[in-house]
Amino acid sequence: MDIVSKFKTYKVDFIENLDFVKNAVNSAETYFAIDKNIFDLYRNDFGAIPEDRLYLIDAIEQNKNIETVIDICEKMTSMPSKRNTHLISIGGGITQDITGFVANALYRGIKWTFLPSTLLAACDSCIGGKTSLNCKGFKNLLGTFFPPDEIKIYPEFFKTLTERDFNSGLGEVVKFNVMAGKEGIDKIEANIEKLTSRDNQTVNAFCHTSLSFKKDFIEEDEFDKGRRILLNFAHTFGHAFETSSNYGIPHGSAVAMGMIVANHISVKRGTMDESFAKRIEEVCKKILTLPLELEWFENKTIISAIKKDKKQVDKSIRAVLMSNDLSLHIVTNVTEEEIFEAVKYLTGVLNIK
Repeated sequence: MDIVSKFKTYKVDFIENLDFVKNAVNSAETYFAIDKNIFDLYRNDFGAIPEDRLYLIDAIEQNKNIETVIDICEKMTSMPSKRNTHLISIGGGITQDITGFVANALYRGIKWTFLPSTLLAACDSCIGGKTSLNCKGFKNLLGTFFPPDEIKIYPEFFKTLTERDFNSGLGEVVKFNVMAGKEGIDKIEANIEKLTSRDNQTVNAFCHTSLSFKKDFIEEDEFDKGRRILLNFAHTFGHAFETSSNYGIPHGSAVAMGMIVANHISVKRGTMDESFAKRIEEVCKKILTLPLELEWFENKTIISAIKKDKKQVDKSIRAVLMSNDLSLHIVTNVTEEEIFEAVKYLTGVLNIK
């Protein structure tokens, strides 16, 4: 799959082995930044990466900051190569955000290859070019647009994901299918059991179709000024759940919860058929299996998190909601009372006590 960007045209390939990484080890111009958990699991498959060309990332939200970026840049500047340095990063979305920022900033841009190790990164964030860093308690406050030169998806990585991380990836898969309308909802309903049981063929197929769906949005509106904003469906509330739980709720799971909240608001407004909201809710429930704390859903905490979200443009609360015809639209008049009621509904649906 080719993605056409204002920066470059970059390619997404599904690969069957990690020979690419082993071969790259032989290049003195190549530097590796790898999620340390992935490195521990697959180090024998990566080849003998020299210590002076390897940075292991503790991929937690608290490390997705400018300090980690500077640390990597400082270590990379010791390499003889400069503008011709090639950065290969392997990991999930946090690793992608950190290393994408590095690749963009170092020497005003270097070659960058990304191997997503999570389903969430492989089916969603690996394309689109966004890099984001947390700063001063704000999620994704700093960021750039800088896509990789190439993306290589190795589905074997998905087999070693925890249930928590795998289901988080399914959150975005479900979102893309819901955004696709009735046909997409029918498709995700018919396949959700195969997805949750990690049927290889089904997972790979949905990963590919998710990227194909997103591709149309990002090629039309790469810099998030128009149609691409619709991809933020459920994210206003999802990001709030991530923040309020101190990232105890992973991104894709938070998005699934955000869909339930957004759709409940639409139903109460009379702009969405309740039968579709219920169908989407039932699919989301199948992937929301992680333990949840009621205190994460307190009104004051949720509203504070929403108002800190960089996607808000003024004092009114802005969100993407679904209509009766399953189209999406941006509204700027969501009230705190609507959110309180919808979050209360969510805690009831998920039996959070």
